Amino acid sequence: MRLNSSFFNKIGKMLDFYSQFNPSPLSIKQFLDFGMNKCESKSYVFLKKELPVRLANIMKEIALLPDNLLRTPSVGLLSNWYARSFEEVIEFEKTDPTSDNLKRFCMILSHIRDRHADVVQTMAQGIMELKDSQNIEPGMETSIQYFLDRFYMSRISIRMLINQHTLLFGEGSEHAKHIGCIEIDCDPKIVVKDAYENARWLCDQYYYGAPEIVVKEHNELERGEPINIVYVPSHLYHILFEIFKNAMRAVMETHQERGDIPPIQVIIVKGNEDICVKVSDQGGGIPRSSADQLFKYMYSTAPHPSKSDVHTVPLAGFGYGLPISRLYARYFHGDISLMSCDGYGTDAIIYMKRLSDEANELLPIFNKTSSRFYNKSTVSAGDWSNQSSLDMLNQWKLIREGN
Repeated sequence: MRLNSSFFNKIGKMLDFYSQFNPSPLSIKQFLDFGMNKCESKSYVFLKKELPVRLANIMKEIALLPDNLLRTPSVGLLSNWYARSFEEVIEFEKTDPTSDNLKRFCMILSHIRDRHADVVQTMAQGIMELKDSQNIEPGMETSIQYFLDRFYMSRISIRMLINQHTLLFGEGSEHAKHIGCIEIDCDPKIVVKDAYENARWLCDQYYYGAPEIVVKEHNELERGEPINIVYVPSHLYHILFEIFKNAMRAVMETHQERGDIPPIQVIIVKGNEDICVKVSDQGGGIPRSSADQLFKYMYSTAPHPSKSDVHTVPLAGFGYGLPISRLYARYFHGDISLMSCDGYGTDAIIYMKRLSDEANELLPIFNKTSSRFYNKSTVSAGDWSNQSSLDMLNQWKLIREGN
């Protein structure tokens, strides 16, 4: 289901044109300034230029994926979604912000958001289709990992732009404490408890029980004052929900037969640079040999979902929960760090920028540097002594042939 040549001829030149430009990252403060001024015309003028740039940049990288992956039905479908959305947005390229155009633009953005609602699952299904059809070599896996980080980060950024505009200027979108999807006085403790309760419900359905939670706050800057942050609460919720699911599963599988379920400990800390949320469990920990695999899209400790479950069980068994959660954290220059004691438990620390003007979007840029990561002839050679036996033998063979 790859795009036909006539369609590419129609939008190809525009795609080449917009992919020459770098995306313009915004800070949370800039998003707020846009929203508080609430000038639909300014938002329209910015988005009709910025959205094609972001779409074109990632579409160029999609085209560099291995042919076998591009030919899968799922990735073909996804490519068509992006091309159609790009075409719809560039129709507004030379239009003025009249009342009719503003209304139509907002409606088109809503349609694009709905069209791309299943992008994560669809791309994941495409990877599964590729794995079913052939063995994926390490070089290809590295390229796919590189691409998926950039692809999903691009998706997060595009949805952020679309959600801000449609929430601010669409019908019935007013919310007292929000500017678009940004909460100006977000209480991390509330988000923690919300994510915990929903994860607990899932855990209880499967294990007939769930660990309790203990939440504490430490405000180093304003002793005794509650901790608040200007942030997108849905992003923080997504991260916490995934971490709680993993922690609860580990705790229940480690302690359920013993009958003594230790609680999950959460501490929220406000420091000079970051606001951190640390989630600590006693779920047995993670071996160091497996720790690096947890943020890889092709690794999962759960069974892969069947094709019929792809759209009914969100991300179940794909292994995408932690990698995408880390992207949500990194999107505004935060991060996620995992520290584990094998045999005891794991600490997951979420970092968020304390100051909204320092919380800038982290966006992928398509250029010659990024293109090299998809070059099949590029083979990374190990440069440390603990390489595999095969690599060592190959190097020894090359040395002997050289002599």
